[in-house]
Parts: sequence; C-alpha cells; structure tokens
Amino acid sequence: VGPKLLQYVLKVLVQSVQLLYTLLRIEQPSYILLQQNPPGLPSIAVAWVAGLWWGSSLIIDWHNYGYSIMSLSHGRSHPLVLLAKWYEKLFGRLSDYNLCVTDAMRKDLWVNFKIKAVTLYDRPASYFKETPLDLQHNLFMKLAKDYEPFRARQVELDSEAKCVGMGARSAFTQTDGSSGSVLRARGRPALLISSTSWTGRESLLFSVLNKGVFLSSPDYERFIEEGAALPALVCVITGKGPLKDYYNGLIQKLHFKHIQICTPWLEAEDYPLLLGSADLGVCLHKSSSGLDLPMKVVDMFGCCLPVCAIHFECLHELVKHNENGLIFRDSQELAKQLKMLFLDFPSLEGKLQRFRENLRESRQLRWEQSWDQTVLPLLGSRD
Repeated sequence: VGPKLLQYVLKVLVQSVQLLYTLLRIEQPSYILLQQNPPGLPSIAVAWVAGLWWGSSLIIDWHNYGYSIMSLSHGRSHPLVLLAKWYEKLFGRLSDYNLCVTDAMRKDLWVNFKIKAVTLYDRPASYFKETPLDLQHNLFMKLAKDYEPFRARQVELDSEAKCVGMGARSAFTQTDGSSGSVLRARGRPALLISSTSWTGRESLLFSVLNKGVFLSSPDYERFIEEGAALPALVCVITGKGPLKDYYNGLIQKLHFKHIQICTPWLEAEDYPLLLGSADLGVCLHKSSSGLDLPMKVVDMFGCCLPVCAIHFECLHELVKHNENGLIFRDSQELAKQLKMLFLDFPSLEGKLQRFRENLRESRQLRWEQSWDQTVLPLLGSRD
C-alpha cells in the first residue's frame, strides 16, 4: 500500500533482510556467485556484505544492466534509473571476480565502470540437441491432441486412406503401418518457431509476425497460388505472459490459406524437443543495453536449428550472418529472407541446410565445458 516509491523502498528493504538472513545461515562458502545480474538490487550489496562476514570472494555474472532495463519504463534520466546505475557501478567495483556474456559487455564494463571481467558466453544445456524422428513424431502426435496446426489435414488423411499400410499421421510425420518406422510426411509444411514473454516491451512482436513471419502474407499466398515452390507454414510462438490473450485475439482475426499460427504453452521437457524438430527459428529479442545475447538463440543453436534474428549491436558475437543464420533489421527484410530460405523446401540443397550443417560441424561447447575452461582457471586451484 502507499505511493509506488514507498512500495519500492519497502520491497528492497524486506528483500535485503531476507536475503542477508539466508546467506548468514549457510555453511561458510569460499565463493558467493551472484548468477545472472540483473536483478542486482539488493542482491549485489547483500552478497558483498555476506562476503565480508564470511571472508568469501564475490563473483558477479553480468548478463545485462538493471538500470538499462529500468530505463525502458522510466527513461534514462529518471532519478531511480540514475540511482540504480550508481549502485551497480559502486558495488560492481567491490566484487572480486566478474563474468559477462559478450566481449561488448566486457569492454563496456571497463570503459564505464572500470570493472575487469572475463567473457563467459552462454552455452546450451546438454538436453538441447536435434530430436530423432521417432521422438518428433511422438511430440507432434501429442501436440495434435490440443493444437490443430499439428494435425494432418483431412484431404491428406483421405489420400492416405487409399494407401495400404499407412499408420498414424501428424502434419509433419507419419508411421509406416507394416514396419512401424517413422517417415517425414510428404508435402509437409515448414515448421517455424519463435519464443516470447508476451510483454509490452515486445510491441514489435505482432508487426513483425504479421509482416515478416507471414511473409507479407498476401504476397506469400499469391506466390504459392502462382505455383512458386514454397511450403505451407506452421508458425509456433511459445511462451507465457500478460499480453498473450491480446495477441491471440489479433492472430485469430487473420485468415490465411497456407499459414497456421499456434501459441502453445509447452511442458518443460517438450520445449527442447520442439526446437530440435523445427526447420527455422526466429528471434525478436532486442537487448535493453545492446550488450547481452538472447538465450533462446543459444538453445536453438544447441539443437542445430538455423535462426533469423533481429539486429542489435553485439548480435554478431552469436549469429554469424550467412553462416549459422541471417540477421534482419525490419519485417520486410525478414520476409525476403524467409522466402529465400524456404524456396524448394524441403530440399537438402540451399542455405537452410547449409546453416544446419555448419551448426553441426561447429561442435560448440556445452555449459559445463565452457565453465571448466573459462572460470576454473580464473579461480585458481580452489574448487
């Protein structure tokens, strides 16, 4: 209750007491790792105080700046934003070790905060990998129970009914009734996946989806009707957030012949399976500071899934244009990229397949390996 500023101050004070009480009751640690700052208020200061009490080293893992996220709502000149920036600068300097997620952030920490950091890129967990075809089929059949775009179209089912030995079919896969083996369905649509938190900060979302993912939909529809070798599209947008119902209402007003949109909430174990089953990922993440990288793309790359991602300053540290994906600046450019990538789909020729092969050959480190190579030498012989 009370004015918002008072609520905010009280919240910080209560969290400070709770966090400090918890830290002072644990067994004495050698290190206190503040993982994934922000949020850093009040955790940086509290972790520093606890470190003084225990004689522990403080490690801050910088993923972004809290003040830059606050500035999205309040503006960069707001007193709270300026206070948050001063706070991060002051207590960040008091840490013993600093990690960050990009070279751009490492340089910015030194130039603006005089904080020396080591770059530790985000890496995918081991369960983000390409999904075997039989697991794809199981996933698609499961999703088809609740989401129409994953179901085989009736005209395809009628055609299959005339064939002897055909088993269960989804929009993308089918089983051979005699051998039980799983095959990719003939004439299957392309599966495109994106992820969002459905917040007001993603006002770009619907305009990009409407003009980009749907390939400036009237043009895409016309190209197919004129005989262009482009597939139908199933666009899956995962995630959960306050504006999901609003955007779903807008999506339901769109009527396409060759494009279907699905906004499922997936079980945790199904998300990596779906990434490993998709044909292309689309990332609409734009950093508040321009210095962090989208974890959703890291996970997609773990699944060897090529990506089209919207441009911001340091994105090139993750997405290598024309090597493992494409970078676009607006919905029109994305539309052109998707038309080019899906031409003659599902041919094993062309850039889409080359991007996937490049991701397979890159053999990127997993998180545990990256930690062992980058952080353990920094800490010396102590575990």
